[in-house]
Amino acid sequence: MSTNTESKPSLSFKPGSFRHVSYLWDEKKAASMEGDEIALLVYRSNLLGADLRLTNYGGGNTSCKVMSKDPLTGRNVEVMWVKGSGGDLGTMKRSGLAALYMDRLLNLKQVYRGIEHEDEMVALFNHCIYDLDSKAPSIDTPLHGFLPFKHIDHLHPDAAIAIAAAKDGKQITEEAFNGQIGWVDWQRPGFDLGLKLKECLDANPGIRGIMLGSHGLFTWGDTAYESYINTLEVIELSARYLEKKITEKGKIFSGEKIKSFSKSDRIKKAASLAPVLRGLCSSKSKMIGHFTDDDRVLEFINSNDLDRLAPMGTSCPDHFLRTKISPLVLDLNAVADTTDGAVLKTKLTPAFESYRKMYADYYQSCKHESSPAMRDANPVVILHPGVGMFCFAKDKQTARVAAEFYINAINVMKGAEAISSYTSLPRQEAFNIEYWLLEEAKLQRLPKPKPLTGCIALITGSAGGIGKAIAKKFADEGACIVLNDNDEKRLSIANENFQANYSKDIFTAIALDVTKPATIQQAFDHSAISFGGIDIVVNNAGISISKTIEDHAEQDWDLLYDILVKGQFLVTQAAVTIFKKQDMGGDIINIVSKNALVSGPNNAGYGSAKAAQLHLSRLNAAELGKDRIRVNVVNPDAVIADSKIWEGDWAQGRAKAYGIEVDELPAFYAKRTLLNEIILPEDIANACFLYVGGLLSKSTGNMLNVDGGIPMSFAR
Repeated sequence: MSTNTESKPSLSFKPGSFRHVSYLWDEKKAASMEGDEIALLVYRSNLLGADLRLTNYGGGNTSCKVMSKDPLTGRNVEVMWVKGSGGDLGTMKRSGLAALYMDRLLNLKQVYRGIEHEDEMVALFNHCIYDLDSKAPSIDTPLHGFLPFKHIDHLHPDAAIAIAAAKDGKQITEEAFNGQIGWVDWQRPGFDLGLKLKECLDANPGIRGIMLGSHGLFTWGDTAYESYINTLEVIELSARYLEKKITEKGKIFSGEKIKSFSKSDRIKKAASLAPVLRGLCSSKSKMIGHFTDDDRVLEFINSNDLDRLAPMGTSCPDHFLRTKISPLVLDLNAVADTTDGAVLKTKLTPAFESYRKMYADYYQSCKHESSPAMRDANPVVILHPGVGMFCFAKDKQTARVAAEFYINAINVMKGAEAISSYTSLPRQEAFNIEYWLLEEAKLQRLPKPKPLTGCIALITGSAGGIGKAIAKKFADEGACIVLNDNDEKRLSIANENFQANYSKDIFTAIALDVTKPATIQQAFDHSAISFGGIDIVVNNAGISISKTIEDHAEQDWDLLYDILVKGQFLVTQAAVTIFKKQDMGGDIINIVSKNALVSGPNNAGYGSAKAAQLHLSRLNAAELGKDRIRVNVVNPDAVIADSKIWEGDWAQGRAKAYGIEVDELPAFYAKRTLLNEIILPEDIANACFLYVGGLLSKSTGNMLNVDGGIPMSFAR
């Protein structure tokens, strides 16, 4: 490789001249950290991780080397701070770094027994730890340690991987960078790859980075800023090189084979199909979905090259660890002209069976004696030409990130095909990464899933009171939540509250009026698009009208029955349609009332509607049990806190009926119970969780009173 400095082009870009990366460096902010190289490392890492064109969620790593006082000897020693195992550059804090004595790390070369014993070196990293509170070192630690630079960035930018994954990647790297970027052939990350990087640098002094075949990019600098700007410049140059080649080639992926459906039709088809796909993907464990019809996805899945490129799988290890060895491409004939769940499942099942067999054959042909047991054989990525991409994983974040990674893979394939031809990793190499014992150990260290992990819940009227308490309880226990309400202002406030307390992958919000079937359908379609379907429906939306029989107007009666009875019926009906498409059962919980069982004054409309809700629940439980759909009831009483129904005439009506003042109601209701307790929204939420948390999975048609103990409401 050429090292003639006179022939090297200038790669200096002004901050405003970058077109393919984001220049985010804030000089004032960086100046406030002057002298603290570790703070600058975290700052630089966060900036790099904020741009998905530079690296993926959880991908890449950064480092810096500093002189620090040894706490045991008091002498100054060189310490390397590097992103620890399992972290994310964009969100990393100082606690996400591992700190190691450089001399000890370098001395590990003396005990290294060769590539056959690669994995044993990871345990030895622990003997090099400088900061005992730091994160566990990752497998990439020696890649940073063996290079002599003070600041190093290792990223997975699409533009660089496109070159690294091209058939002629090494020659293209030489051409594109005129000898300024070295090349190391594909090799699984680890101790030996660190040695190969150092060999490449020794053979090519003066280079400003190294391309890892089919993997990613290493760049460096003497300061945090120099490393940052060097990284941006190399990636920018890669992207401009690809841009020129793509423009020259003209047809991308050999041109368009089919046209996309319109945006509205894509969403409609995706919402109808997602629950069926989710059910098929959940044959081993319940999955959460993510859908995207991003233009980059459509360009790929509608192309003539889809059938050739998709089975090849991805190249970068970070990509296929999250997307599996290859996606499942749907046959358009199998999903055309029907929304019937049973028909779709019948047509799609052979494709899923074929994929599972392909994955099992891949496992059997590549496994080693020490390999972990085969994991879930279902696809993670499902491509629907003309519509978009579905991804399914254990939770929403994992599914969303899988989609992001596959878009990265599409970008890589597009670039590689423009400059040469795309190459993926050989199946055996891919298997060795996917079933690496060190990766398996990382999976085994993951925390135990929460009880509702993998579940999707829609609670009607969840913007306040009981509904919001149930939504929070379910979210805290691992569920994805569809917040909704007919009061858009109240829903907006609840949405802001959830944004402050939960990640974007935990919930979504949409207006829903249980008296309007169109909004019910929109909410369930929204759930299917956002998460893949639905598992738990809580009919909580309510209204209260307390009047004497003489004062009770017909419109009062109709409103009560429309919201409480008809609303419960319509929402249940919509839920059952999705439950049956998924074929995984489901839970319906109806928030009724002690008034369904107890007669009281000024309560003819409300009490009888609640009684109808209760019996409708029994009827639904009897009918739906064969489909493993469980229907249960929670009967609250006098839940006043944060309840909208107590803001109007209802409270005044109940106070009048009992001959007391409105502010005396909480104490009045508590005193008439056996336990003398005020009932809170959280109490109702806990009762709902009892039904769906796993302990009562064989119970249906039940009624649970949460009223402090009122003898007249005892069922027997």
